[in-house]
Amino acid sequence: MIAIQLNTDEFEYDIRSLVKAFYPDKEQYVHCDVSKVVQQKPPLKQPDRTLCVVMNPQDMHAYFLGEEENAVVVSTVAEDRTQRKNDVKRLLYTLLSRKTGMILPWGSLTGIRPTKLFTRALEEGRSDYEIMQQMKDSYLISEAKAKMGLAIAHKERELLSRLPEKDGYSLYIHIPFCPTTCLYCSFTSFPAKAYAEKMDAYVAALKRELTMYAEYLKNKELTTIYVGGGTPTTLSEQQFDDLFLHLQQSFDTSRVREFTVEAGRPDSITPEKLKVLRRHGVTRISINPQTMNDETLKVLGRRHTVAQTKDAFAMARDCGFDNINMDIILGLPNEGEEEVRTTLQEIEKLHPDSLTAHSLAIKHNSRLNLMKEQYSDLKYADAVFGMELAGESAAKMGMDPYYLYRQKQIAGNQENIGYAVPGKEGLYNILIMEERQSIFSIGAGAVTKVVKTPGQLYERIETVKDVNLYLARLEEMMHKKQDALVRAGLNV
Repeated sequence: MIAIQLNTDEFEYDIRSLVKAFYPDKEQYVHCDVSKVVQQKPPLKQPDRTLCVVMNPQDMHAYFLGEEENAVVVSTVAEDRTQRKNDVKRLLYTLLSRKTGMILPWGSLTGIRPTKLFTRALEEGRSDYEIMQQMKDSYLISEAKAKMGLAIAHKERELLSRLPEKDGYSLYIHIPFCPTTCLYCSFTSFPAKAYAEKMDAYVAALKRELTMYAEYLKNKELTTIYVGGGTPTTLSEQQFDDLFLHLQQSFDTSRVREFTVEAGRPDSITPEKLKVLRRHGVTRISINPQTMNDETLKVLGRRHTVAQTKDAFAMARDCGFDNINMDIILGLPNEGEEEVRTTLQEIEKLHPDSLTAHSLAIKHNSRLNLMKEQYSDLKYADAVFGMELAGESAAKMGMDPYYLYRQKQIAGNQENIGYAVPGKEGLYNILIMEERQSIFSIGAGAVTKVVKTPGQLYERIETVKDVNLYLARLEEMMHKKQDALVRAGLNV
């Protein structure tokens, strides 16, 4: 356990996040000497060490209790809050790096959208050289990550320049059902077999939400549609047909640039479903193996085989899909260099149009975390090396990086990065990360993001996650979203 002693709660979250990056396996106990903070209960066990961070008007310093002589000190404190936050994180990074001997590739950055920093700097008219220096000096980002972040920011700006921002919007449709729940997954999902009798009612609820949104958005331009989950392809071909027919009847889809459906689990894909997707104008699908090693798939509880992944991919090509993404996860349990190379070699043979490489993040609500004692014998691969191999493999397939984001507790302090053949980039992925236009979402657990000024989130509206509650409280959820639409200046 790491005890963190603070004299202010101003940057408590950022400090905790950075400490977690250096000590991912350690529990944290935080104590703030300010009355407005609700004090946590004393730790149940003696901490391994106590980290002290003191921020005074004239200076700030960080040290481990009992090692005050090794304190890191900054003599002046900036008045600007953002600069002050960056100063304390850089101060803390320096101390923790000295203590552990670790160098984090993203330096003191703990946010999930690092490309926003690069994009903002480009919009301010700074040169590439100035941006690189700022990222390395202010955030201690490595040369390699700074180059990658800058390259992706340039790519994103190019792609976004072709899309409507002020009058454009996207739709997200959430299908929260899955054949099984994967070991690492923390998303809200419901077993498809147990909820089979409620799927028709769920599709009917989605149609009602679509009808409501269509009334408010009739004077706006629909840019992208994304159907995610869960596993959307747990729906039957009849349910897809019903849902997408209603979508096309309710909205003007003539200017949609991208219509994506996550066909994530190969064992849920059939030729009939793929034909329905094609008939309704779906332009992009994602077939996600996560790994191309059967033994790992068993450990993850995915209940499909590598052969099924290859068959599903071939079916999609036969149906005419020319924009197929594949997701992989690096740092999976019991996967070393050999297994990662096998996965990449098998994917290269299929040659998808884009590849999304995720670094494993062990989330709080995943079985991998909740049942950690049961899985204590699992070993984890080097996600850093795996990410390098994924980049090399993507380059072999003619792909360039086009978007990235980070997660809490991500393996190796790495990132999730999307690679694509030019012209096959996932536009929705960029839009949701960079918050350049509003994304109106429907379904249980779906989050609507209202953007009034490109790059700045105006309002976030969450929907209840439980399917039963969603069906029971649909009217309430719809009224909540209608109020938000009116506040954003969108009236019927």
